[in-house]
Amino acid sequence: MPAAEFDSFATSYEADLDQALSVTGENKDFFAEGRVRWLAKRLQRLGFYANSALDYGCGIGGTAVLLREYLQVSSVVGLDVSVRSLAIAESRHQKGGIAFFTFEQYAPSGNIDLAYCNGVFHHIPPGERDHAIRYVYRALRPGGLFALWENNPWNPGTRWVMSRCSFDRNAITLTSPETAKLAGRNGFQVFETGYRFFFPRTLRWFRALEPYLAGVPLGAQYMVLCRKPES
Repeated sequence: MPAAEFDSFATSYEADLDQALSVTGENKDFFAEGRVRWLAKRLQRLGFYANSALDYGCGIGGTAVLLREYLQVSSVVGLDVSVRSLAIAESRHQKGGIAFFTFEQYAPSGNIDLAYCNGVFHHIPPGERDHAIRYVYRALRPGGLFALWENNPWNPGTRWVMSRCSFDRNAITLTSPETAKLAGRNGFQVFETGYRFFFPRTLRWFRALEPYLAGVPLGAQYMVLCRKPES
């Protein structure tokens, strides 16, 4: 999606997404917090500590605050193609080690500990995805991790929600093997794929089972966790 088109959704993004997600009984904040908390637990089990984080495709910036809170990083850089979205992000969240830039303004320099991305690559034309993921690779330090979240096209509910979302209707989704292959052919070491968000609010009593279902490829979203090699 071109930058101008993303700009057109900047002010309506939250309402559009919440409207689409309403069929799940939850709002965007539930899923945003769930993703970052899930990642925090995975990093804790790996013994990986991040001091700096990059939010690739940060939109209006809400996840940057969650990365600070749950991962306890000292600094977060949020990047996006939409100037209007970044203006909103700056007005709400630019404080205490959080900064926002366009991709052209930021120069990847191999010093970021952790990169995070959610729901961005299905908006990138397939022919441009290798270029995008190499940008992330250049931003990370050797041994740095990349947590790449995407919507799971194998989940019927995900497809339904995306069809209801104004900025997702023309998206080209990626399966988890496609995402892992994309990361692998661009230098990353892929070591984990996990699925999340199996149950809507009406079945919330079963959510305690989700950690045990992480290997079942039916969650609404998945995370491919990969590493930039040490050398």
